[in-house]
Amino acid sequence: MVDSLVIIPTYEEKENIEKIIRKVFSLPGEFHILVIDDNSPDGTAKEVEKLLPEFSERLFLEVREGKQGLGTAYIFGFKWALERHYQYIFEMDADFSHNPEDLVRLHDTCAKDGYDLAIGSRYIHGVNVINWPMGRVLMSYYASAYVRLITGMKIRDTTAGFKCYKREVLEAIDLDQVKFTGYAFQIEMKFTAWKMGFRIKEISIVFTDRTEGSSKMSKGIFKEAVLGVILLRWKSLVNKKQFQR
Repeated sequence: MVDSLVIIPTYEEKENIEKIIRKVFSLPGEFHILVIDDNSPDGTAKEVEKLLPEFSERLFLEVREGKQGLGTAYIFGFKWALERHYQYIFEMDADFSHNPEDLVRLHDTCAKDGYDLAIGSRYIHGVNVINWPMGRVLMSYYASAYVRLITGMKIRDTTAGFKCYKREVLEAIDLDQVKFTGYAFQIEMKFTAWKMGFRIKEISIVFTDRTEGSSKMSKGIFKEAVLGVILLRWKSLVNKKQFQR
């Protein structure tokens, strides 16, 4: 039985989706893929549909009505994965900013080394980011420093979106109580797993900005992350039961 599921949320990723699917399926070991598309107007879902017969029982597609946000897509995917008894559940972008070959390293960090959450980190050894303007590099780097300061977490890349969870982590977290939808979602999930005492390991990756398609970053997403960190810290102080296992 295949125990690994890669969740790929999409919105207007027509240029990338077939290539990323084929790359994941070419890797050693066996991964399944769940694409969660928010009804992309560019026809991303149709590109996935074309591949379903070729990758029967390995590739799955769920199309949602309208653009509902990254966080809600992953929560949907987590529940989907738990219902189908996957043991290792991955988050990965569709645009090749995450190198699919690193999926194997993330998997082994949990499956062989015994960690509960493996994070592909850009900031363990300096800054491993390619093709970002300096302003965005600095914003991301110091955003993680800000999160560490407010929360007390030791994680270097707090907004990272390339991760492997053991199913026990997702079973322990009340997914219906996860509130954020943008980059704050990534922080909230790490913070909750950390507060619950799960073993977390960062592995160094190189992040390469997309060469095709368009970025989904916005001022609203950034603002949610800045304010969300303060809210997370407050909740951890006044509602400690939420973080108990």
